[in-house]
Amino acid sequence: MPRGDLPGWHQVFADDFTTDAPLGSFLSVYGAGWSAYPSPWRDTSGNGVYDPARTLSVRGGALDIHLHTENGTHYVAAPTPRLPAMTYGRYSVRFRADAVPGYKTAWLLWPDDDRWPLHGEVDFPEGDLDARISAFAHFADANGGQDAFPTTATYSDWHVATVEWTPGRLVFVLDGAVIGVSTTEVPSTPMHWVLQTETRLSGGPPSGTAAGHVQVDWVTAYTWAP
Repeated sequence: MPRGDLPGWHQVFADDFTTDAPLGSFLSVYGAGWSAYPSPWRDTSGNGVYDPARTLSVRGGALDIHLHTENGTHYVAAPTPRLPAMTYGRYSVRFRADAVPGYKTAWLLWPDDDRWPLHGEVDFPEGDLDARISAFAHFADANGGQDAFPTTATYSDWHVATVEWTPGRLVFVLDGAVIGVSTTEVPSTPMHWVLQTETRLSGGPPSGTAAGHVQVDWVTAYTWAP
């Protein structure tokens, strides 16, 4: 895991999950650095229910998000690092996932004031877990619009995804290679980072037997320090 400042960036958060936390204990063990969407919030599609107690654990040096169904309810999670209020920043995560049909990631920067689409949205990595990874820069515009950057990468392999957000510019980096740059109506108000893991947006809800894991090896965040 990268530790310390980088040129132009001041590190404000780093976690490589060195302490085990059995299912149901994540927020008590890691609550100083993390929060999560509470139960029974619904996810974006409305087909999933956020429940950190049923989905989040730490084992073997990785945060584990267990996506599954119990008694007809599809359980998902959105762990959220506790960061200072940030306008501009660098956000990096090492992750992989099982190719579980019916579930996806939309790990995002979301405006602190919830004024969407006026204040934009940044999604990376985003995609169905049994498909390809993409990045999306939603314009800070009341009329919406976005830049999209698809890749050929799948979730089954380990990857490092990084967003670099500076005035007028968003850079998306996957495994050290730039996959896209957006300079159109880039957000310029405070945003927060959420590892939003949910049911897919199209194609209907997951089957009751679809289950698997998203693993997060480490997470780092930096404020912009020009």
